Amino acid sequence: MDVVDRSATPEAAVTPAATAATPAAAATHRPSSGTVHSWDLSTGVDGPGTRFVTFLSGCPLACLYCHNPDTMRMRNGRRVAADEIVAEAAKYTAFIRAAGGGATVSGGEPLLQPVFAGELFHRFKHELGLHTALDTSGFLGARATDALLRDVDLVLLDIKSWDRATYREVTGRDLEPTLAFARRLAALGKEIHLRFVLVPGLTDDPANIEGVASFAATLPTVTRVDVLPFHKLGEAKWEALGKPFTLHDTPSPTPGQVAAAREVFAAHGLRAI
Repeated sequence: MDVVDRSATPEAAVTPAATAATPAAAATHRPSSGTVHSWDLSTGVDGPGTRFVTFLSGCPLACLYCHNPDTMRMRNGRRVAADEIVAEAAKYTAFIRAAGGGATVSGGEPLLQPVFAGELFHRFKHELGLHTALDTSGFLGARATDALLRDVDLVLLDIKSWDRATYREVTGRDLEPTLAFARRLAALGKEIHLRFVLVPGLTDDPANIEGVASFAATLPTVTRVDVLPFHKLGEAKWEALGKPFTLHDTPSPTPGQVAAAREVFAAHGLRAI
């Protein structure tokens, strides 16, 4: 169900640890609403099974291949009450459970609104009894309190490049906060599905793939690696926003290139999909 309008206030400047909420503050001052782009039911791409996915607005990254650039800015969403989202998810709980699914909070970047995201996770898990997943770049991982993460069963974590210069070219940000968050998740025993987008001429250098794979192998809670082929399905959205899609001439990787990347992860004992 699409709930997008243009009325929300613009996002503030972002640093990884800015305005991090304490567990006590999150429990005492949870807001009743957040800035939401949309929500939908999906299967197979936002965590295991059929899932109720809430897309929060705003993202500190500006990924060149983002297929949802309309979620990057807070102003492209609207304020929605947590009660409304939970009530909508409740309509599908029996179906979701039967399909082995759950609820995912995605974006944009959910940790741009950590207290609101934490409330959604808590209510999805404890009121509706659903498996929960956080879909994140990890750049704002310092904003995720331990209390928030206790209500998260699975983290879908993007590591977009190992080479630091390439990571900054792809995202406009630094890689280190994501790596620190990944280590923290592993230390907490939190299950991770790692995601890596294979972009010819950008992230497909063998040394780059080897770097991501070697790091992933140090995280004992990584149970799956998704090697995602670059695509241009979001190009029309970039055009609609009046923004250039700089990867217009970049081809999708061949099946052989994708298979070779998966083999690098598999060689490190990782389950690569």
